[in-house]
Amino acid sequence: MEKRKLGSNGDAVSVIGFGAWPIGGGMGAVDEGQAIATVHAAIDHGITLIDTAQAYRSSEELIGKALAGGRRNTVFLATKASFEFSAKGIRAALEKSLQMLRTDRIDLYQLHRWEPSVPIEESMGELSRLKEEGKIRFIGVSNFSVEQTAQAGRVVRVDSTQPPYNMLDRGIEAELLPYCASEEIGVLAHSIFAKGLLTGKYSPGHRFAPDDERSSMARFRGKELDASLAAAERLRGVADELGASLIELSIAWVLRKPAVTCALGGAKVPEQVAGEGKGAGLRLDQATLAEIETILA
Repeated sequence: MEKRKLGSNGDAVSVIGFGAWPIGGGMGAVDEGQAIATVHAAIDHGITLIDTAQAYRSSEELIGKALAGGRRNTVFLATKASFEFSAKGIRAALEKSLQMLRTDRIDLYQLHRWEPSVPIEESMGELSRLKEEGKIRFIGVSNFSVEQTAQAGRVVRVDSTQPPYNMLDRGIEAELLPYCASEEIGVLAHSIFAKGLLTGKYSPGHRFAPDDERSSMARFRGKELDASLAAAERLRGVADELGASLIELSIAWVLRKPAVTCALGGAKVPEQVAGEGKGAGLRLDQATLAEIETILA
């Protein structure tokens, strides 16, 4: 699989990463054995970056089990502090993550969100200290604006940022992507399938189970859901013209931007990982991109 360098000084990582929110149970229950098999399938298909978080329910523990037996050294492991962003809170979260993931270091440690109640100097300063101690290798942020990323970067070098990005959510194109390109900050794009809207799996009127986070989101109900799925169906037609799936088209579209280091796919079963892998090799010409723009306008 193709690799891209994470920021100016980071490792080369696979352009498709494994996002671990789904196997943690946030989008419906997942059997432990199935979750572990899915992580193994990702590694077998050339995925080297695995991304999780303190908030991803059971995912850190599952990944720790999946990486036992020598697999840990084959991946670039990323996780996040999700709840408490004081120096004390970040350190406690990191220690817990190390325990759950069964490792002595985190390759990329990220702040999951901007927290205005804690000075960014305190949060980023603690990340800097953890890096000096060898417990983390690179420092990242997630769901930060350009201004917030710049503030964090004035305290310590920010190696990466993790924003949502897909054909239905393009807010980072105007400012964040150009800023990251100019500052050589890696971009890990999450929600590349718009939480399932761009997979071709759902039909208008679908109802998500109560244990699925989407059941409580307005975007996944009624007219909003139907409008998104109508656009997805037209995009599936574009994919069909290319002999590809909508999932492959979604990945290729995200990766068309050189500033994007890695597209984080999510999978619950090994078969889904196999479907994602082909998207890394799909190239979209200008005519295809223009057709997509017309659909999304």
